[in-house]
Amino acid sequence: MKRVLITGGAGFLGSHLCDRFIKEGFYVIAMDNLITGDLRNIEHLFKHPNFEFYHHDVSKFIHVPGELDYILHFASPASPIDYLKIPIQTLKVGSLGIHNCLGLARVKKARVIIASTSEVYGDPLVHPQTEEYWGHVNPVGPRGVYDEAKRFQEAMTMAYHTYHGLETRIVRIFNTYGPRMRLNDGRVLPAFIGQALRGEDLTIFGDGSQTRSFCFVADLVEGIYRLLLSDYAYPVNIGNPAEITIKQFAEEIIKLTGTDQKIVYKPLPKDDPKQRQPDITKAKEILGWKPKVTRAEGLAITYDYFKSLPKERLYEEANHRDFDKK
Repeated sequence: MKRVLITGGAGFLGSHLCDRFIKEGFYVIAMDNLITGDLRNIEHLFKHPNFEFYHHDVSKFIHVPGELDYILHFASPASPIDYLKIPIQTLKVGSLGIHNCLGLARVKKARVIIASTSEVYGDPLVHPQTEEYWGHVNPVGPRGVYDEAKRFQEAMTMAYHTYHGLETRIVRIFNTYGPRMRLNDGRVLPAFIGQALRGEDLTIFGDGSQTRSFCFVADLVEGIYRLLLSDYAYPVNIGNPAEITIKQFAEEIIKLTGTDQKIVYKPLPKDDPKQRQPDITKAKEILGWKPKVTRAEGLAITYDYFKSLPKERLYEEANHRDFDKK
């Protein structure tokens, strides 16, 4: 039985990856320090014979007994609220964390895939964004702790690939949504749905003309799985190229939820990207992948999930554990 380690395994994406690899017949080891992850995302797997959980910070030395075939490094705060509140941890998981994962992979002779992000493109001057675009990033701005952590991750991964001959893969993830997102993590979709369910007005930062491209989590997981098993070592964009303005998206959420809230506008945060749309030519050609779930279908599934949550979770704040701040 193939064995896979998934860091950040209790997070939104990590938990869905755990489900997928269990379904594919792997023995899954999830690792998470729960700084932003949530055990509720994986509690349904606790009794599964091919699943185990390590409560551990990947920024510290990693030891996993036995063989490992694959390592998926998905440990990282991923929303602005998270990485602005815990910037040091964000930088450490993107530097010390990736170093530890790559070192473990070298010892175990495992293949590694790392979760990079469309944020490596910053506030892009090229549209749509191709993998050859180097980005337009402010390294000392408020978003720099996340953007540069991910850019360093890519550089470190490629160094291990070229110098040590390690089998590595890099996925650049664009805006993704679906069940198990945290309602109050600051990302646009759960923020809008959470406000609608609480009867609050929907908040748009800026004038709403900025664009995003939303990919349903099942499509993303399929792309990641195919990339891991491919022979391609360079970055690949995985996302849905169906672009929409934030204002249009807010209007879609109001229609979906059947609420009568207004849209209110607040100043745009510093360095917030104005456009975001993936060029997925490589994913189509190399992986035979493209998204299948329409935004209408995915939003309906996601809204049903959020509606099913206990009422107290609509008001639940992000719980950032108070450790390793230096």
